[in-house]
Amino acid sequence: MSGTRSLGGRRMRSDAGIAWLLTLPAILAYLAMILLPLLAVLALAFTDYEFGARGFRWIGLANFADMLSDRTFAASIRNTVVYCLFVAPLSIGIALALAVLIEAGARGRAFYRAVFFLPVVSLTVAMATAWQYLLHPSIGPVNALLRMVGAGTPNWLGSSDWVIVSLGFIGVWENVGFNLVLFLAGLTAIPRELYAASEIDGARSGWSKFWLVTWPMLGPTMLFVIIITMTRSIRVFDTVQTLTQGGPNNASEVLLRTIYQEGFHYFKFGYSAAITLVFLVIVLGLMLVQTRLIDRRVHYG
Repeated sequence: MSGTRSLGGRRMRSDAGIAWLLTLPAILAYLAMILLPLLAVLALAFTDYEFGARGFRWIGLANFADMLSDRTFAASIRNTVVYCLFVAPLSIGIALALAVLIEAGARGRAFYRAVFFLPVVSLTVAMATAWQYLLHPSIGPVNALLRMVGAGTPNWLGSSDWVIVSLGFIGVWENVGFNLVLFLAGLTAIPRELYAASEIDGARSGWSKFWLVTWPMLGPTMLFVIIITMTRSIRVFDTVQTLTQGGPNNASEVLLRTIYQEGFHYFKFGYSAAITLVFLVIVLGLMLVQTRLIDRRVHYG
């Protein structure tokens, strides 16, 4: 009996050793690519470190105090909030409507999924260049159509009044396909028997079935889509950098671009790290609030 126990103990220790060995690459990657950079950002945020300097000083909360009077930082916060409030509701609502329509259709589901998912797998910079042509004030097709109907032709990417709206529409176009695939997966997982039961209970129209069955059962998917969409919207950078470089007059400056500019253009790594820390706190706080508020209303079947 004791020999059996010792043999079992050796096997458990051997299995544990193999498990740690297999997880070691993931642990090292996590430390090198996530934890250590995060700790470096946390430390640099309280210093005046600049690239190329021989040393740096601990300055406490001075970087955070400078943000209060930094007009570029204020503009980036404002523009990021406006962008998120524009992109997230529209991209979620349009994706949900399209997913319901595609799921209700008898044919062409695979085709529509591929078409709407195309912006997700396309190279962002290449698509941004295409949008730059489409929205060009003089030769762009969008303004050409507006001139044909006698409407005004704004300078979509060169006007302070229109630039964040134009970037917002591009953001909606980018996010709809991704959200659509998630909603389609959620709709596929809903048992068909629930719709039959709802008909017995008197839900004859598609609208009644949507509110009685589809909407409650999509709760977990909706929570995930909201969190993912808000995160993708907050970290917008590629299209802004490619199309507007934050202009005109900081009208399209966003948080990630401000972090990039301060760190890799002005080489103020300490100040850039402080803005990065604020950015991370905003993202984590927003995700926590969304999870706490929405999760209470989610039905997990």
